[in-house]
Amino acid sequence: MADAPVGENLLFLTDEQLRQGIEAMFFAYRGFTSDPDRILATLAYGRAHHRAIHFINRAPGTTVNNLLILLGVTKQSLNRVLRTLIEDGLVESRVGTSDKRERHLYLTEDGKALEARLSDAQRARMRAAFRAAGPEAVAGFRQVLEAMMDPEMRRRYHAFREAGA
Repeated sequence: MADAPVGENLLFLTDEQLRQGIEAMFFAYRGFTSDPDRILATLAYGRAHHRAIHFINRAPGTTVNNLLILLGVTKQSLNRVLRTLIEDGLVESRVGTSDKRERHLYLTEDGKALEARLSDAQRARMRAAFRAAGPEAVAGFRQVLEAMMDPEMRRRYHAFREAGA
């Protein structure tokens, strides 16, 4: 240990354990998205549509620019997704009252119904996993997820949560 580079002695997981964690994350994500993916496929939508619907639901009236920052996608990509959702009657875009250049986004009743179907499926899976793991594991899981976020994304995540959105 005396010859180990600084900080290396703080690492308590082997490369094999980390590889297993990475693989578990891939498979968990696949499971987490599988139920919504089946619903989205019937509508010819993808995960980008799901993320947009989720965050518009969480922050009704959010601006397109705010959604761009939250999702970390290009303007072209988001516009393509929003155009489809608006044309299909799931999202409504309203011109800003103080700044006419801003577009504020809201889910329509159909959009809210789709969001509920997608979220219900994920909440059921997450609820079952959290119950099986127990409260200490849930707290640890959240800590690990936050620690994996880039610092700026973590700051946005906390601001988003504190805003009640």
